[in-house]
Amino acid sequence: MNKDRFTMPVAVHLFLVRGTDILLLRRYNTGYEDGNYSVPAGHLDGGEEVVAGAIREAKEECGIEIEPSDLQVAGVMHRRSLDERIDFFLVTSRWSGEISNCEPEKCDELRWVDMDQLPTNVIPYVRQGINNYRSGQWFDSFGWVKSSSIV
Repeated sequence: MNKDRFTMPVAVHLFLVRGTDILLLRRYNTGYEDGNYSVPAGHLDGGEEVVAGAIREAKEECGIEIEPSDLQVAGVMHRRSLDERIDFFLVTSRWSGEISNCEPEKCDELRWVDMDQLPTNVIPYVRQGINNYRSGQWFDSFGWVKSSSIV
């Protein structure tokens, strides 16, 4: 018997950190959360490892190089939006090159922001991922209806 198995998109989100500041980018002209802040991020390509995906996204979106040994997985989120997703959040404070907006057709601002003073228009699950990172919470679910009792 051959059954189709359930699959879901997997994304990587990169926390570029300088002290208490984090790099945010404002989405533009993408059709998803335009005008709101996120972090450098993207879907994994098929056959791509999580750290490799984060390194690729850093280069594509910000023009920087990151060594695999300089990245740490900061958290994982099982998220429900229009569909069901898995998000990996990775963090680094080390990279080479100057950060620049390499995708101006998708992003209209890069901005360093103190994590204690995030703008109100940070995408909610990204805000939760940042808060989880700061509090040391490694796993979270987001967008699911919480059960009032566990049997």
